[in-house]
Amino acid sequence: MAQAWQTAPLESDLLVPVPLYPDREVRRGYNQAALLATALGQQLHLPVAPRALQRLRNTPSQTRLNRQARRENVSGAFAATPGVPLAGRHITVVDDVATTGATLDACAIALLSQGAQAVSAFTLARAP
Repeated sequence: MAQAWQTAPLESDLLVPVPLYPDREVRRGYNQAALLATALGQQLHLPVAPRALQRLRNTPSQTRLNRQARRENVSGAFAATPGVPLAGRHITVVDDVATTGATLDACAIALLSQGAQAVSAFTLARAP
């Protein structure tokens, strides 16, 4: 991911991983997006805010949903965490896979609503 970033760098002040719902993260034992963001931040010397976003509800898996159902599934599912300084920052949301972009869009809406100047997305893979 760091090599890919170097070929087309994004203007970014902060990396923010897509959060899992707390129960899901406890069951799984890790958040793959947070692991990716942390490693990427170390390589690029960018700060990572693993708790800048919260998943407000345990949304069902999107794997079998169409584009519209995915958007509805994650609409309002994320919020910026109070007290995390986001105003005026260029934030990059990090996730493992992007399919329709619905999750990334929902995260961006939450961050922009709390004053982020711009939000980009960076993922390990793009699903068809």
